[in-house]
Amino acid sequence: MKQFYVIGNPIAHSKSPIIHKHFAEQFGINIEYDLKHCELNEFENDLIQMINQGDAGANVTLPFKERAFEFCDEVSDRATLSKAVNTLIFKDGKSFGDNTDGEGLVQDLLYNNVEIENKRILIIGAGGATRGCIPSLLAQHPKSIMITNRTINKATKIVDELSLLNESSNVFAAPALELEAHFDIIINATSSSINGKLPGIPEQLLINADCVYDMFYSKQNTVFLEHAKSCNQNIQIIDGLGMLIEQAAEAFYITHNKRPVTKKLRATLRSSL
Repeated sequence: MKQFYVIGNPIAHSKSPIIHKHFAEQFGINIEYDLKHCELNEFENDLIQMINQGDAGANVTLPFKERAFEFCDEVSDRATLSKAVNTLIFKDGKSFGDNTDGEGLVQDLLYNNVEIENKRILIIGAGGATRGCIPSLLAQHPKSIMITNRTINKATKIVDELSLLNESSNVFAAPALELEAHFDIIINATSSSINGKLPGIPEQLLINADCVYDMFYSKQNTVFLEHAKSCNQNIQIIDGLGMLIEQAAEAFYITHNKRPVTKKLRATLRSSL
């Protein structure tokens, strides 16, 4: 039986074991899938141990995705663009890394009937979550992607790195207070909702937007989604639970070459919050 883990710190809250075991049951695949709490200074050593003991792979969550990218022997194109890895496959003593976060976001937007092609997208935040989602968003041919961040240099750095890879013709960066354009989709890729705080963007952007997306999820609407709704009653609000499920589905497909169905799991996890 193949052994898999989800690695992070903290990790006790993770729903990945429930998700991946649900997917495996769809195809009659027997797997072991467990939580792995990793001390901050032990991540690489823990991965080496997994490889040496013959484990099949792992999923990586905060705060290790960038370090997973550096660890891998080989990475996918989208991992190269994002410089972050959330899916690891171990084989013959080597590690292959991919990033499915962006595909999870895209598939959740499409599931919720949000059109991406030719749309103006604003992403709040310039960390690993933003890096992870840009390649898959670009593959959907949006009109533009704007990145804003409290420290604007981090947003500008992402744009510059994409430019070196010839991937930034319609990706830009600007401070929040300088944003004046209309954005169709606004994505909160910061950790603000975890702490019950709002990302600092002008309310006018929310008033003019069609959809806001928060990568964080909870039983109740996040403060960001509630704030967006108070600014614009007609705005579509979506939290990150579907992204969690869809990125796992993509990771499962990469690992097992089988595409799971996610609809039933969406309802199950939503009711369990």
